[in-house]
Amino acid sequence: MPATCVIGLQWGDEAKGKIVDLLTAQNEIVVRYQGGANAGHTVVFDGKKYKLSLIPSGIFRPEVQSVIANGVIVDPESILGEIDRLREAGVEIEKNLMLSSRAHVIFPWHKEEDRLMNDAGVRSEAIGTTMRGIGPCYRDKVGRSTAVRVGDMYRADFPEKIRKIVELKNRALPGMARDDEVKATVKKFDAEEIIAQYSNYAERLKPFVADVVDYLLDAVDADKKILLEGAQGALLDVDYGTFPYVTSSNSSGVGVTAGSGLPATFIKRVVGIIKAYSTRVGGGPFPTELDDEVGQRIRDRGNEYGTVTKRPRRCGWFDAVAVRYTSRLSGATELSLMLLDVLSGFETINVCVAYELDGKRIESFPADVDDLARAKPIYESLPGWAEEIDQISKYDDLPENAKKYVARLEEILGRPISIVSVGPGREQTIVR
Repeated sequence: MPATCVIGLQWGDEAKGKIVDLLTAQNEIVVRYQGGANAGHTVVFDGKKYKLSLIPSGIFRPEVQSVIANGVIVDPESILGEIDRLREAGVEIEKNLMLSSRAHVIFPWHKEEDRLMNDAGVRSEAIGTTMRGIGPCYRDKVGRSTAVRVGDMYRADFPEKIRKIVELKNRALPGMARDDEVKATVKKFDAEEIIAQYSNYAERLKPFVADVVDYLLDAVDADKKILLEGAQGALLDVDYGTFPYVTSSNSSGVGVTAGSGLPATFIKRVVGIIKAYSTRVGGGPFPTELDDEVGQRIRDRGNEYGTVTKRPRRCGWFDAVAVRYTSRLSGATELSLMLLDVLSGFETINVCVAYELDGKRIESFPADVDDLARAKPIYESLPGWAEEIDQISKYDDLPENAKKYVARLEEILGRPISIVSVGPGREQTIVR
């Protein structure tokens, strides 16, 4: 049975959680395969709103196995907090949550390194880190010698490994401080304290820890239906996004196989999630950004404030150049258009169909971030609609101009829009 993958095609926050929740009913296993606790998503289930960061959106269906795969960076304190909150809400997770023993673990020194690197300001503009230690943890993963995986916490040599890492980090971290004043604030870590703390975390997580790769490969052989859930968005991909203003993992379609262990030939359906407009968090170029009352209107109507950080998101018109690029990069076979209801009431709606760069019209997404920063959007203006559409359940009942907007996006992007969302609730979803 071919697997389905859900991938955000913008700068994240595309409302992927809702679509994953809807598609989970058609699958037996849902897999989160990259990112960390920086990837907040909101799911509305049975009229209640849940905010998750590490646990897959499919956790609300007890008949479905939820899997956190090896490509995810795990903060034990964060995931245990989510587990506790779900239990308090009456969600049974004991039998249907699985955590890969190969996933890498965040430690306090990763968060301290994040703070020091951000304070050092190696670029003139912040790259948008959420200060949760995820980037430094990925660096240790690649560096190998100071990396710790979930499975390592159950090994007899875990205490000695932590002692050696703490010794190294306590020597190295002060050197990251930009001056003596900051150096005086650098935390000094106690190895025995961390060993005790993480041994407790390990004991609490033990019922969920498993060889996820073996489990998923067996599921492939057993012809089970698998749904793969991406985090962040393709424009934040560390290799193919707006580097260096990106996340630390492959958040486009290219990261699916590495993060899950599933063979690429098994993934046949890729649902690209897009907002009806564009948003971004943190620094980096954003050609269609609206730093005016129109952008604020979109922000307020769309409640564009971070699930995890509460930071206001930068808002702008839909960038078809960027989404056409990420659709091709991620192998999207269809699209899901989210938050169309936010655009109700606009007399005119703009869509960026090309850029002007150094006096020339281009229709490809620039590889260099400095080129993107100089790019000016070339807009096509479409007529808006006055009606509120959040109660509409049939596509044919949408205002004519709303349907024309959907049709024009399909034409520009070269992909069918199979789902149109007009609100956060499950019932506010039009399947075409």
